[in-house]
Amino acid sequence: MNTIQKLFCILIAAIASANAMAQSMNTAPEKTIEWSTTTETIGENLSRIVFTGKIADGWHTYDTDSDMYPTAVEFSELNGCSVARELYAVSEPELYEGAKVFFNEIKMAVDISTDGENPKVAGELTWLSCTDVTCAAPEYYSFELSLSGSDAAASAADTKQGKGFNWALIIEAILWGFAALLTPCVFPMVPMTVSFFLKGSSTPAAGRFKAAMYGLFIILLYTVPVSLIILITRIVGGDAVTADIFNWLATHWLPNIVFFIVFMIFAASFFGAFEIILPTSLVNKSDKGADKGGLLGIFFMALTLVLVSFSCTGPIVGTVLIKSTEGEFWTPMITMLAFSVAFALPFTVLALFPSLLTKLKSGSWMNTIKVILGFIEVALGFKFLSVADQTYHWGLLDREVYLAIWIVVFTLLGLYLLGKIRFAHDAPCDHVSVKRLAGAIAVFSFVVYMIPGMFGAPLKALSGYLPPITSQDFVLGSETSAAPVLTTGNRTESKYDLHLPLGLSGYFDLEEGLTAAKEAGKPVFIDITGHGCVNCREMESRVWSDPQVLEILQNDYIIVALYTDDKMKLDEEDWVTTESGDVLKQMGRANSYIVRSRFGVNAQPNYVLLSPEGELLAPVRGYDLSIPGFVSFLQSGLENFKK
Repeated sequence: MNTIQKLFCILIAAIASANAMAQSMNTAPEKTIEWSTTTETIGENLSRIVFTGKIADGWHTYDTDSDMYPTAVEFSELNGCSVARELYAVSEPELYEGAKVFFNEIKMAVDISTDGENPKVAGELTWLSCTDVTCAAPEYYSFELSLSGSDAAASAADTKQGKGFNWALIIEAILWGFAALLTPCVFPMVPMTVSFFLKGSSTPAAGRFKAAMYGLFIILLYTVPVSLIILITRIVGGDAVTADIFNWLATHWLPNIVFFIVFMIFAASFFGAFEIILPTSLVNKSDKGADKGGLLGIFFMALTLVLVSFSCTGPIVGTVLIKSTEGEFWTPMITMLAFSVAFALPFTVLALFPSLLTKLKSGSWMNTIKVILGFIEVALGFKFLSVADQTYHWGLLDREVYLAIWIVVFTLLGLYLLGKIRFAHDAPCDHVSVKRLAGAIAVFSFVVYMIPGMFGAPLKALSGYLPPITSQDFVLGSETSAAPVLTTGNRTESKYDLHLPLGLSGYFDLEEGLTAAKEAGKPVFIDITGHGCVNCREMESRVWSDPQVLEILQNDYIIVALYTDDKMKLDEEDWVTTESGDVLKQMGRANSYIVRSRFGVNAQPNYVLLSPEGELLAPVRGYDLSIPGFVSFLQSGLENFKK
């Protein structure tokens, strides 16, 4: 091929390439991103505008710090407000060909400080979208928003709450609901349900209706009483009273000791020491009502089921409720609903086909289930005693004592499954079945997992159930402290004898922490927590312990832990007077009022980033086990502090 031919080929290739590029540009959608905006109130005189974009298939766009064409916002109007924080990414970008980009969806936000009446903003969001082979022309999205009104106020409540709904609690409640079906108190209701629904109905539709109503009544009988308690207290005293009641239920020594004793009594009953039955007159009255037929009869049938089975489901219901009563208004209702739906579902299904119920038979396996539940009740019961011990600083259940009890309890359970231990109502065990062997292996594996905890292992899977590691007297490799000692960062001496996890140091009084922050020239990390807060311990064990998170907390922030359930008496200068004139002299009550009135939250855990002057640096963050998200949260506070 001569030179002219080569040049001709190069020219043809260039033309083809240009034509392909032009075609690909022509096939770009009219808008590569469809945007929507929402406004949220995130603090006093502080709002956030959130831009959410749906990115067209095959396209991507760039972060705010891109060298190519960063996503940016330009305001044409700021009426009664100013920019408190420039545009930043809410969703996490991906690293693609050396650049931070977004696929499928992008979420950006800008924080606005409102200092006038009827604040309004207007402007344009600009961005560039590309595919693997081409880029569209820069695009623009115009917006005009009011930062006042009911919509912003409504979103403020959700934002201040600072956390999404805890689906783990829902799943756990559902599992407990199904587990309750295996209890010996519930099983006797199977033949009763058989006899009731085998009477038949005039039509198949009537039969389905009766079965559905049976399940609905069971759900209502479990859910409505809890909901009424919450609603009545909220109407009488508002969210604060509702939060205080559930906080009292979850942390006060009296209900916790009562629950502990109840669990031990039920455990003894399950081991065969005695039988727990409701008063015969109460059960008989509801049973007679079931004979009346119609909806009233179905209701009394459901009431009989709830009453008879409550001897076994009561402790389970208590566990479900206690785990969900950490200040949330809706959580106890929804978790109770999830439990009752799971519990009622099999009875509803079997009421549709009552002939299936006649095939179920009881046996020695029922007593085995009963004894297994007894061991579990003993272990769970000590959690209530531990909560009271932590909130009142009794020093009865340090971490190693608690672990020792659990290790012994589950070791005995493993021996029981192997047939080495028998109770009064157990049938002779000539051999170990495969199911018992599998259960014993699982139980002993759990015991082996717990043993290193006696020497200071973190046991992250159990972090929500165990006392904090700061209560442990001995940790292998540490001569003086139960937690790892940090050799750098802020070393402080608080006037209150409390401890932060992971060897961190800080304060337990907000004003004391703000004063220290001014002296150190650092922002403040506020940990809204509680001794009885399961999710708080899980956050500390799984998120705070991450090296990057720990380093930031240790070196860049002044930490203030506000315990909302501590019963310690405050020094007189730290007493808090409410708007109604009440003087709060107890640490937990004072802190609970402070976080509700100042930050708009009443749940645990929540995390707040403040400047030394007390200004909010980022939206309040709640329970979220995302380590990158928590790092981003901390870094956003540092960035705003430095501005």
